[in-house]
Amino acid sequence: MGRDTFQDPSQQDLYSGLIRLHILHHAAEEGIFGLGMIEELARHGYRLSPGTLYPILHRLEEKGMLRSFARNEAGKIRRIYRATPAGRQALRSAKEKVRELFGELFELAPAAERRMR
Repeated sequence: MGRDTFQDPSQQDLYSGLIRLHILHHAAEEGIFGLGMIEELARHGYRLSPGTLYPILHRLEEKGMLRSFARNEAGKIRRIYRATPAGRQALRSAKEKVRELFGELFELAPAAERRMR
């Protein structure tokens, strides 16, 4: 995939979910745009091309998690994405799952307690 972070195709499914969560997180805080999100994800070690990111944004919009609008910024039309109420709810649910997984991955709770959940 060229410069994309998915150099090992077997990892693509693992990282794509994390990337979607990053996108929803930032879109819930403020409006985001493609290039800005590519730069933000790069700060977290994800290298995505526009050809990878924009289909993700479009799919999230098709699923009703993002909504977009055009904005003129210094004479350039930029598509801005914001999380919808459904996207915010999905993010809240995902945060709970990530918190639980984080605890298991880093053994924050004793094994016996984790099995009882």
